[in-house]
Amino acid sequence: MDCLGLFILLMLQCFQWTTAPAAEEVSWTYTGLVGQSEWSQYFPDCGGTSQSPVDVVTTQTKYDPSLIPLTPLGYSQHGNKPFTMYNNGHTAVIELPDWMGLGGLPWLFTAVQMHLHWGSGGPSPGGGEHTINGLSADAELHVVHYNSELYPNMSTAMTQSDGLAVLGVLIVTAEETNPAFNNILNYLSRIRHADQKVSIPAFDIQSLLPKDLGRYYRYNGSLTTPPCYQSVMWTLFNERIQISKAQLLKMETILYSSKANDPDRMLLQDNYRATQPINHRVAFASFSAESGKALSSGEVTAVVIGVMCGCVGLAVIIRFIVKTIRSTSSWDVLPSNRPAHMSRMKEPEKEKEKKQDMALNPTSEAETKEEPSPSPHTEL
Repeated sequence: MDCLGLFILLMLQCFQWTTAPAAEEVSWTYTGLVGQSEWSQYFPDCGGTSQSPVDVVTTQTKYDPSLIPLTPLGYSQHGNKPFTMYNNGHTAVIELPDWMGLGGLPWLFTAVQMHLHWGSGGPSPGGGEHTINGLSADAELHVVHYNSELYPNMSTAMTQSDGLAVLGVLIVTAEETNPAFNNILNYLSRIRHADQKVSIPAFDIQSLLPKDLGRYYRYNGSLTTPPCYQSVMWTLFNERIQISKAQLLKMETILYSSKANDPDRMLLQDNYRATQPINHRVAFASFSAESGKALSSGEVTAVVIGVMCGCVGLAVIIRFIVKTIRSTSSWDVLPSNRPAHMSRMKEPEKEKEKKQDMALNPTSEAETKEEPSPSPHTEL
């Protein structure tokens, strides 16, 4: 009986091992039976304490002066060989050549791929994964690199705590079309269904990134999709990239998460993970809030013109106030109360002085009158 029971127990365990799907084979989704809330049941790392994405609260970040601007290596040297883009059922992935990399980090990181996250255009905001001060973006671009200085390939590096470096670029909508993103969006119609691939013309990957690569947030986190390995050094740029509403609409409505032969087509939408608790981690900033952003020449010109216009406006206001005060003074309002003209005040004084002179010299006028005229008999 003991042998029989042991045999049955071994058979049951063997049956369980052969029927239970491996974590890598689980078909996860963002919503549904194996949605975000169930990821940790099949992928234990998804329940870890250093998960991504996070909400970056700028008042809780710490300025780190050692964080230097990142240096894309080979991003613009795309060559003539086309890129491969495919629909993996969760997003559109563009494979990157291994001569592309990233400098400005503790190790050399080699580019692997980039992909996008977006929403559904519904009433609820969202689409991007990371948020800054609770503010979400319409979409988000991730450029994935592995630590090629310490590990031989992506598969090995992604399981190590210092194995990956991912750039996060927040995307918002504006009026103008962003021509750089058309290098991707114009070919999405060729990979509408899961597992479809297409070759696209190579292009400058750096054109997708913000112009200011020196202002960013840095923290340690994870992959934002299963298996959620906590092996990512995240760089989230402060500057947001703008695309047109039409470009965002194409991103949100053209792809399916289902395969071409599936009877039920499912649009690939809302493929972003909710923000995770930051827990014990600290998000570092490469710039201080007090330092502000260095002004460009155009901004300096605008400031100078603004100051000059302000000074002119202030001078006009002061002149108007002074003129108003003068116009309302008693001198102008009550002209009849003005004192007599000085010349009129002096006339009585002159008459008085004349009379005094006459009193002091009473004979002067008489002598003048009594002076005899010469006699006719006087000899000449």
